[in-house]
Amino acid sequence: MKRILLLFGLFFMIVVQSCKEKESEIIFHKSHEPTRSNTPFSDAVEMGDFLFLAGQIGRDHKKGTLVEGGITAETKQVIENIKAVLEHHNLSLDNVVKCTVILKDITEFSAFNSVYTQYFTKKPARTTFAAAGLAGGASIEIEVIAAK
Repeated sequence: MKRILLLFGLFFMIVVQSCKEKESEIIFHKSHEPTRSNTPFSDAVEMGDFLFLAGQIGRDHKKGTLVEGGITAETKQVIENIKAVLEHHNLSLDNVVKCTVILKDITEFSAFNSVYTQYFTKKPARTTFAAAGLAGGASIEIEVIAAK
């Protein structure tokens, strides 16, 4: 009986340790978009109950070009790109807990915000700032953290 209890205790400790290790396991996910399979970064990195997404710009991944129409069109495309990555991981915009927004021109904040508020109805935490230039000539880039 003591031997069985000892084995059960040992088994229980191994299971608990395995669960702890799994919680801190980091998974680097490649893009689900074939055109982005060779990028030097992960579209999403998973750790515990969180998914960290790489920044997205307003590029139409099927055409490989930045959408036309300025900040409004780009913001919509950026968020659609984010939605696609989240959906690939069985999540939605409602799972987003933090957004970091980078605008090329801070005077376009109002136009960006009018699109953003239509998509992020749960109001995740957000940081917004402007930068002198963004990748691909974009007007906006957004990265998010989502909770599973």
